[in-house]
Amino acid sequence: MNELRLLQQVLPLLKQNAATLVGPGDDCAVIQVGGELLLLAVDQVIAGVHYRPDTAPEAVAAKLLKRNLSDIAAMGGTPFCALLTLAGNNRDESWYLRFFRGLAACAEQYNVSVSGGDLAVLPPGSPPEALVATLTITGKATPGKLCRRNRAMPGQTIMTTGQFGLSFSSGHHLDFTPRLAEAAFLAGTYTNCMIDVSDGLLLDASRLAAASGVGMIFAPERIPRRNGADLTAALSDGEDYELVFTVNPAAVAALRSSWPFTTPLTAIGTTVAAHPGLVFDENGVNLSATHKTGYEHTSE
Repeated sequence: MNELRLLQQVLPLLKQNAATLVGPGDDCAVIQVGGELLLLAVDQVIAGVHYRPDTAPEAVAAKLLKRNLSDIAAMGGTPFCALLTLAGNNRDESWYLRFFRGLAACAEQYNVSVSGGDLAVLPPGSPPEALVATLTITGKATPGKLCRRNRAMPGQTIMTTGQFGLSFSSGHHLDFTPRLAEAAFLAGTYTNCMIDVSDGLLLDASRLAAASGVGMIFAPERIPRRNGADLTAALSDGEDYELVFTVNPAAVAALRSSWPFTTPLTAIGTTVAAHPGLVFDENGVNLSATHKTGYEHTSE
């Protein structure tokens, strides 16, 4: 399976109704419900892919919820409830109780109601640690604060929160804080174009660029890196759960001076009219061609 090629064939089959303002292709779907905008997103964690089998079940549950919260943040929204499906092969009920305690604690921290779901058992013969957990989250957004991937314009400054690279080996992929507060501060005031970095800075930035029909020029030396991360790791590792967004250059100074968070805020480049969907460095090197762009689900 090649994820990108498969989606190119599948997405045209999924017809949207009139209430769907944003369908597949952004961090969340956006549904018009009366005078409100409903955000919908879904994500999953799989043992051996998104976490090591010896990871504490509380941490697995928290990661599942927080990676969905990161999608809500990228849209400039506020989360409010979620649904869970869980399919495992562990016969030890205590593992599941710890998972749900971890989920409940994380949900309480972020004021999310886990409102229902489904439990299932994997086929006999699956490894005891096998697990697939999927969470659907809902949120709300106001029209003036809604952020999209397709709203960047040439000549804007590309900015990020946090640091990049070595998320998995450092444990950041479990311990991260979804940037809900930072996104709420930015949305509608400093930007309406944002994406969260889950699959890799280079890949997710190029997705934003492609959706907006712009190119990007990165200043690689400015990209904030986690301790020990080289440029390739910072561009390609993924699981950072930081925000990438665009800001009009005239507003950057005001944003920096008013930024109320300890979260690092960094300008890493500029959007340009040329080469839509591609990311270059300042010397004209196509980073999308010279570095692994990020994580893609594929067997090829």
